[in-house]
Amino acid sequence: MQSIRTARFCGALFAALTLTIAAARAQDNAPVANPNSAPMAAQDTSQATAPRTNLPPGTRVIVRLNTPLDSGTATQGQAWSGTTASDILVGNSVAVPAGSPVNGIVTDAKSSGRLHGNGVLSLQVSSVNGIAIATDTLTRDGAGHTKSNVAKIGGGAAAGAILGGLFGGGKGAAIGSVVGAGAGTAGAAATGKREATIPAETALTFTVQ
Repeated sequence: MQSIRTARFCGALFAALTLTIAAARAQDNAPVANPNSAPMAAQDTSQATAPRTNLPPGTRVIVRLNTPLDSGTATQGQAWSGTTASDILVGNSVAVPAGSPVNGIVTDAKSSGRLHGNGVLSLQVSSVNGIAIATDTLTRDGAGHTKSNVAKIGGGAAAGAILGGLFGGGKGAAIGSVVGAGAGTAGAAATGKREATIPAETALTFTVQ
C-alpha cells in the first residue's frame, strides 16, 4: 500500500514539473513588445501630417486678385481675397501650394480729388491658406494727373491766345488767352479724376514681416 501511494505522489509531482517547464518555455518564446515603438510611430506620423502654422519673415507671397479694387469705391478695413499665384517655398519645401486661398484687408483708400491728388489704395495680406501672417503694405496710386492738368490748362490758354490774335490783334490775344485758360481748366476738371485701380487677376507681391 505504501508503495502505491509513493508511486502516485511521484506521478503527480512529475506532472506538475512538466507543466511548469512547459509554461516557462512558452513565456521565453513569446515576443517582447517595445514600449517606445508605438509612441514613436505616432509621433513621426503627427510630425509628417501636421499643417504649417506660420511663414518665416522674408517669405515672398505672390497673390492673384479674385476681384478688382478701386480707390473710388473701396473703404479702409475692407476685406479682399485672392489665390497664391505660385508655390510658396520655405527652404526647399513647398509650404503653401499655388492656388491656395489668400485673404487681406484694405489699409488705406482715398478717392482722387478734382485737379489735385491721386486716388490711393494700400493693401496687406492677413492670411494664406489659413495661416495668419503680417506682410508689408503694397500701395498703388492713380496716374499722376497734376502735370497732365497743367498741360491741358496751358494748352487751352495758348489756343485762346492764337484765336484772339487772329480776330482782335494784341488785345484780342490777351482776352483769348484768359478765355482759353478757363476752357482748359474746365476740360481738365472734367477729365482729371484718376482713381487707383487694380484689375482682377493682377499679381501682387507681398513680403512676410
